[in-house]
Amino acid sequence: MGLLIDGVWHDQWYDTKSSGGKFERAAAKFRNWITADGSAGPSGTEGFMAQSGRYHLYVSYACPWAHRALIFRSLKGLQEHITISAVHPDMLGDGWTFQTDTNGATGDTLYDLPFARDIYTKANPGFSGRVTVPILWDKESETIVSNESSEIIRMFNSAFNAITGNTNDYWPAPLRDEIEPINDRIYDTLNNGVYKSGFATTQEAYDAAVHPLFDTLDWLDARLATRRYLMGDTLTEADWRLFTTLVRFDPVYHLHFKCNRKRLADYPNLWAYTRDLYQVPGVSETVNMDHIVRHYHYSHESINPHRIIPINPQIDFEARHGRDQLAA
Repeated sequence: MGLLIDGVWHDQWYDTKSSGGKFERAAAKFRNWITADGSAGPSGTEGFMAQSGRYHLYVSYACPWAHRALIFRSLKGLQEHITISAVHPDMLGDGWTFQTDTNGATGDTLYDLPFARDIYTKANPGFSGRVTVPILWDKESETIVSNESSEIIRMFNSAFNAITGNTNDYWPAPLRDEIEPINDRIYDTLNNGVYKSGFATTQEAYDAAVHPLFDTLDWLDARLATRRYLMGDTLTEADWRLFTTLVRFDPVYHLHFKCNRKRLADYPNLWAYTRDLYQVPGVSETVNMDHIVRHYHYSHESINPHRIIPINPQIDFEARHGRDQLAA
């Protein structure tokens, strides 16, 4: 599955032929930062000041990376300040599209363009590369601020505080040195590990991905036996980066990506923790399970060539989690 742009074929997900059957994810290309005063961030250029109504977020409800940004938009009270467009769950030969024939797919509410790739070429007519979401768009200069989800959530975490009055901090300075290695392990073996397992085209590549994945789930379940969140009693970005994979695990990754040694429901602490996070005010509204299930099973022809959508387990994320008593 790929996309032809300007005569160049761009794979939407991975390149296994040149990597021994292993999944390899390309790096994001737009790395500017919104800051409170418009100064330059850790990368990119200056000029992107936090202002109400100036920015727009293009997302897929199916995509865990875009889901991070949606969660932070909600947690930080940015719904009235940053508008959104949601793509269609099906991603076929034209990549992400703005079709509106399913609930939740909004179309491109800014420009009424047909494809997400058109947003990239609007920002840069010479763009050639992977077309991914989330896309953080600046309406004023009509360009992409960032398409790197890990950086978008940090912008949302602090840049708009003076506008919203919401000073909740999910990347607190005293915990950053502890957060970073946990983020790194979760990203490599779990957030990306499900893809490395599911898109592997050799037994060796699959084995190399799936065993570290379950080692990490085992480690997380043990860590959460004595603490409510990954950092103890403080919710941080590490929890939300993990959550978007966990909430998809039993409905999608267990079956579709062959991550089937255990279900999430077989891990007592992780399963309760996932329900705990789901029940944080504003989070459940960002979870569109119809889009999630439809996207993975319908879009990945190499894995599910007949595009059969499974009936899936009935999962109650609203059930009591019983983690309130846990602290650091």
